[in-house]
Amino acid sequence: MRGMTFRGGYHDFTIQTGGLAIFPRLVAAEHHKAFIGELTSTGSAELDALLGGGIERGTSLLLIGGAGVGKSSIALTYVMAAAARGEAISVFAFDEGLGTVFARAAGLGMPLQKHVDNGRVSFQQIDPAELSPGEFAHMVRESVEQDGVQVIVIDSINGYMNAMPEERFLVLQLHELLSTLNQLGVITILVLAQHGMVGPIETPLDVSFLSDAVLMLRYFEAEGRVRRAISVVKKRSSVHEDAIREFRLTSEGVRVGPPLTQFQGVLTGSPNFRGEVTPLLPADEKPAG
Repeated sequence: MRGMTFRGGYHDFTIQTGGLAIFPRLVAAEHHKAFIGELTSTGSAELDALLGGGIERGTSLLLIGGAGVGKSSIALTYVMAAAARGEAISVFAFDEGLGTVFARAAGLGMPLQKHVDNGRVSFQQIDPAELSPGEFAHMVRESVEQDGVQVIVIDSINGYMNAMPEERFLVLQLHELLSTLNQLGVITILVLAQHGMVGPIETPLDVSFLSDAVLMLRYFEAEGRVRRAISVVKKRSSVHEDAIREFRLTSEGVRVGPPLTQFQGVLTGSPNFRGEVTPLLPADEKPAG
């Protein structure tokens, strides 16, 4: 367009009753507000210790691990902690229905329904076949700028991938979306499921470089039981604990144990015990569900 500025690139649109709805390409540099990047608690002292005190405002956290290992449950733990602080949270669920989410929260002893009823937490079930990436980014940005949302949960990136024609577009869209949310002081929690359960696993898409912190969850076998390990493998904004801890999903929430200092090879799924006193969590707790 001669003599005037315009926004280049590709822009999503939908045909609706009454005309077109156009969603201009998101440009992170156009969205910014002043905020204090203080640490916020996850609701678990052990998780806070792993993360160097908690999660900073204006940063993103990637939860990565195999199917069913507890990524969404960890995300719900932070949602509950944020709601207890009086913050507004939006959860965009690509993979699960709301009934499944509420059932999981009830099994973990989390009164999620209460916070949904009082408006602290909003759940939006997303069908990637019906929603374009540009429309989704517009929806997320509106929830922050119009509804005052301070925490965004995207569960999961795997579902979001189904809305993208090519991987390079997904990375570009995520980069601009996360940069925008960071500059608005929002905490973004991303969930990414890996392929595989125990042993070698594969990541369908490497988006770890887009996140400010990465929390890795793994299965491992010890003493004839399938157990779960959690560790922080990256955090840009501050120091973090480099230990690997066991965690368990119980009827009273997520319980995190002491560092597995006497095990070697936990992240491979088949660790070797090299100590005398086991640091594993006891087996007499009531599981979630």
